[in-house]
Amino acid sequence: MARRDSTQVEITPEVLLKAYACGIFPMAESAEDPALYWIEPELRGIIPLDTFHVPSRLARTVRAAPFVVVCNRDFEAVLDGCAAPAPGRARTWINGRIRNLYRKLYEIGHCHTVEVYDGTELVGGLYGVSLGRTFFGESMFHRARDASKIALVHLVARLRAGGYRLLDTQFVTDHLKTFGATEVPRRHYHRLLADALIGEADFSVFRSMHRSTVQPRSPTRRRHRVSHDAR
Repeated sequence: MARRDSTQVEITPEVLLKAYACGIFPMAESAEDPALYWIEPELRGIIPLDTFHVPSRLARTVRAAPFVVVCNRDFEAVLDGCAAPAPGRARTWINGRIRNLYRKLYEIGHCHTVEVYDGTELVGGLYGVSLGRTFFGESMFHRARDASKIALVHLVARLRAGGYRLLDTQFVTDHLKTFGATEVPRRHYHRLLADALIGEADFSVFRSMHRSTVQPRSPTRRRHRVSHDAR
């Protein structure tokens, strides 16, 4: 179900959070179209946190790849990455209104990024909205192999440690299915959401953990560094 929103109607961060609490999220037709559509799918994509699956090859990459993972360092760069054309996606749904709305949510602490760096270069990441004990994943991107997948693995570890109950992916793709994503009917989703909106989770649970490393068994001592919240 989708409803078109007039460009004349102001949407504040508070209104946007109330929409999320009702199971509704906005999208745009394209970056050039200023209108927004309120979306409430009949079947909602989620990744159950307790059954999140990491494929064995990716698990090895997470342990060995030389990437640094941080949160909330460069929101604009993550948005740019998510909005850029990619194979199979010539256009973006992130228009100017989307950018402004989520930038404001970021400023008040309800929107977060997970960023993956190769040295100083941002090579992948994701962003989403945090409300209660629910994280609503919005978009992800990669410029290096497995970078967005590593961001997702880090996100789930953070959500589990921080007391989250629900990871909403909005839709399910073949890519997300490899991690255990599934679809639930709207009514069931609303029950899950109502439960997960009670209480508060802590996205900054790893703030004190500036760096941890996992040493691979091979003689080559490459490190995957899991880092901290930048703000």
